[in-house]
Amino acid sequence: MKTAVIGPGSMGLLFGGKLSRNTEVILIGNNAEHIREINRNQVTIKRDGQDETYKVPAFTNGAADGPVDLIILFTKAYVTRQALEANAQLIGPDTLILTLQNGAGHEEILQEFVSRDRILLGTTNQGSYRESVSVIVHSGLGETTIGSLTGNKSRCEAICSLFSAAGFPCSVSQDIRFTVWNKLMINASSSILSGVLGTNQGYVVSDPSSWEICQDLIREICRAAALAGCRFDEEEQIERIRKHLENAPGGYTSLYADLKNGRKTEVDFISGHVVRTAEKHGQSVPVQKCIVRMVHALEHKSALC
Repeated sequence: MKTAVIGPGSMGLLFGGKLSRNTEVILIGNNAEHIREINRNQVTIKRDGQDETYKVPAFTNGAADGPVDLIILFTKAYVTRQALEANAQLIGPDTLILTLQNGAGHEEILQEFVSRDRILLGTTNQGSYRESVSVIVHSGLGETTIGSLTGNKSRCEAICSLFSAAGFPCSVSQDIRFTVWNKLMINASSSILSGVLGTNQGYVVSDPSSWEICQDLIREICRAAALAGCRFDEEEQIERIRKHLENAPGGYTSLYADLKNGRKTEVDFISGHVVRTAEKHGQSVPVQKCIVRMVHALEHKSALC
């Protein structure tokens, strides 16, 4: 199975490197200097004091030959359309596209490029961070879950086998939309709030006012998810996220890092997805909508400074 990983950041390098053990993999990115460095130095993955190096060919957008069997997306959500347009030659009549990106609602864009039966959604609890352009630290182990929009289990099982062989525990979800909303429950509540506040995640649960806002966000996510056909118990989710924050109080989120470094965030695919889902059904989620506006205000503030 020839696989193209679009987005050679820390997660793209992690999956691209380890998958290359057992199948043909190429990396695709838009930064020519970074692509040259990856090809020159190869991909190094560090874990528990051990270094593993993988030779994975890397290409700038549009330069790789296609089509491929599988595209895995690790780009920022807001550049998905541009990335696929720039690499249209990779998409053949049987190409599958799997998104392991942050947030939700990606399928709305992916349907512009392939039919619904060739779209796979997924979440992953693997973790990594970058030491340099071609060197990453594999910092977190966890399961990857994928599923099909149309319930095509055989395609998902084939990819799960590929992931498992590379050292990524993987399972097939019978209801991938529920799985995506379940992950969004944390991302669109405590994670987004800690980014706006400029704090670690533990502060959200330790400060009474912050925790009240977080609970409001969780309740609105539950209501929006129910409108989309995915039902959650609000109090169970509040308790789950409270325990998550208490168990990992020192964690910082990618949105926190984006705002701190003056970068555009993925808020429109996180809290923005909650807002769009509610409004599609004639409902409102005012706290989520306020959070989206606050994040955009902080982005604009960074751009002016």
